[in-house]
Amino acid sequence: MDIENLKYDAQGLIPCVVQQCDTGEVLMVAWMNAESIRRTLESGTTWFWSRSRQEYWNKGATSGNMQHVKELWADCDADTLLVKVDSPGPACHTGNRTCFFNRLDG
Repeated sequence: MDIENLKYDAQGLIPCVVQQCDTGEVLMVAWMNAESIRRTLESGTTWFWSRSRQEYWNKGATSGNMQHVKELWADCDADTLLVKVDSPGPACHTGNRTCFFNRLDG
């Protein structure tokens, strides 16, 4: 599938689920656009679009916890991405391994 065939929202963004390649652990969810997808494919590390800062960010460039891309997939509707990575360190800005550590109790 080509980047141009993906279904972006009105801001030109598409959600991306980041998963540890060997364990299947969901590490984080972030936003991409066509340029961040190109950067990810070219560099082999994850690039995202920060909606709050309005800029590109290379995950781990500051912390050293780079996410090394193994596979990049689009879902059946082409409106969500899944990137399988090798993430040796924490994926969350809080220092946690995953961003999903807040269990909701009903």
